[in-house]
Amino acid sequence: MSSNALIKGSLQTIILKLLEENEKMYGYEITQKVKELTAGEIKITEGALYPALHKLEAEGLLTTEIQQVDNRVRKYYSLTKDGQKEVSSKLAELQSFVESMQRIINPGLKPDLGF
Repeated sequence: MSSNALIKGSLQTIILKLLEENEKMYGYEITQKVKELTAGEIKITEGALYPALHKLEAEGLLTTEIQQVDNRVRKYYSLTKDGQKEVSSKLAELQSFVESMQRIINPGLKPDLGF
């Protein structure tokens, strides 16, 4: 299924939503959670994930914390207060887009997306 362009356009929303639900996560954990939630249909590469995480951090939407775990250094990402506000905005934007696409693809159907 996964179209890289569609995923890239939704990646920030995916990251923000996962961090809203999980408080803090590290990069690999994010990729695995997406894979798990989508039954392997969406696979996020590190090459796409880390630039998106760094951009969200630069925009003040994420904060980071370094932790030592089993002789490994992990960088955990969490939402800032601005990031928490941005989750709702991004989800509303995505929902509106999906509804618009549904009207184009199935003009006779009334969308019931239940985000």
